[in-house]
Amino acid sequence: MNKAIRRTATFALLLVLALLINLTYVQAFTEETYANNDYNRRPLIELKQVPRGQISTGGQILAESVEDADGFYTRRYVTAPEEYGPIEGYLSDIYGTSGLEKSFNSVLDGTDPDLGGKSFMDRLTRTKTPGANLELTLNPAVQKVAYSQLASRGYEGAVVAIRPATGEIVAMASTPSFNPAEIADNDTAESAWARLTNNEGSPLLNHATQETLPPGSTFKVITTAAGLESGFTAGSPLTAAPEITLPGTTTTLENYAGMRCGEGDTATLLTAFTLSCNTAFVQMGIDVGAEKLSDVAHRFGVTDTYDLGLPMDPGTLGEMADPAATGQSAIGQRDVAMTVLQNAVIAATVANKGVRMKPYLVSQVTRPDLSVVKKYEPEELDQAIDENTAAQLTELMRASERHTIGSTGADIASKTGTAEHGEDSRNSNPHAWYIAFGPTEDADIAVAVVVKNGGDRGQAATGGSVAAPIGRAVIDAALREQR
Repeated sequence: MNKAIRRTATFALLLVLALLINLTYVQAFTEETYANNDYNRRPLIELKQVPRGQISTGGQILAESVEDADGFYTRRYVTAPEEYGPIEGYLSDIYGTSGLEKSFNSVLDGTDPDLGGKSFMDRLTRTKTPGANLELTLNPAVQKVAYSQLASRGYEGAVVAIRPATGEIVAMASTPSFNPAEIADNDTAESAWARLTNNEGSPLLNHATQETLPPGSTFKVITTAAGLESGFTAGSPLTAAPEITLPGTTTTLENYAGMRCGEGDTATLLTAFTLSCNTAFVQMGIDVGAEKLSDVAHRFGVTDTYDLGLPMDPGTLGEMADPAATGQSAIGQRDVAMTVLQNAVIAATVANKGVRMKPYLVSQVTRPDLSVVKKYEPEELDQAIDENTAAQLTELMRASERHTIGSTGADIASKTGTAEHGEDSRNSNPHAWYIAFGPTEDADIAVAVVVKNGGDRGQAATGGSVAAPIGRAVIDAALREQR
């Protein structure tokens, strides 16, 4: 063999060797990068070749895969898609996934290793198997009421209902909402996306978990718990003044409509809680101090997030660097903010004798043959407050409910909130809040409601007039389902 042929053969061998090394590198180290590349359409094609698992709740199918004439599977959202859209999310050729479709993608498409059940030949040939199913904890009847109570009035807001003893989420409504079928359908996806992303109400957002808002007077449940642990009782005297000057400042805070808290110079904690007197709670918040207030808030999970399979923002307390900041924070203003879910957990914790349960949304994962892969069980997170403190809070919340406009006399414990916000907070349309549970002994359901920007009442909105009727309707629906 002459020198030229040897050189050519050696060069060719080196090229083959380089190709093999590169191929090995790609297969071993960059497979996932190429698989997830936006320009790689192969995973999408493969995804459509096997049926994706169902999402269902209470015996109703919410999302399923249907085979078309070409043998490919398309996603259909078949039951009340706008009621469940922010929860189930969407699966789109163009816009990817969101909600449970995203967080449980590997379960639903059958690639999650925990699913098991593949034969040796299936693993060897990388045969695709049908996806597993998600069964949710939501009660369709309660979910319908929660969503319709908001949507029928044109409100922007959210509702969350929880079983206090277990943490099961019975309802989670968010408005404005969206129809995931419009995003899943390639013929309507782009126009729907443009409409939804240009909507100032942010319908693609789950307002129950992704939006933190000042809780207003509902935060007085936290302040009261801190006070009770610090030696206050229902009969403890607090200021009844219609306004109070924050220490070290010239800033004043007033009671609603500038009213006195009762008739004398002082009011009991019971009266102050029942009438939701800001001045009294500013005083009590300053007395218990920032450290205590922050400690109790953390025990109730105000700044926590929960692994529901949904995007979630943590609540905030802000820095309570001085008594003035502490006083403002004690009435749920300044930098205090939380989601509706976090406020529902507060109500559920009081209802559950002070025990905070982990909220959960997925009940179980099942294979196509309906055998159970994983069942989610109740999980206790902490004893946020002792049973005696919870009992005292319950009595105060019962008194608050009896005094709240529209009270029906039902056995409910509640607290309303009317939260100022924005740069010109005193002239803003307030967020209307209501947190509650019922019945007050061995409560079956706890609920939190927020209606943003006063709903249809503008600056005249209060938690009692706007949010409370929604919360009561949801509690009533949940209790009817229990009978």
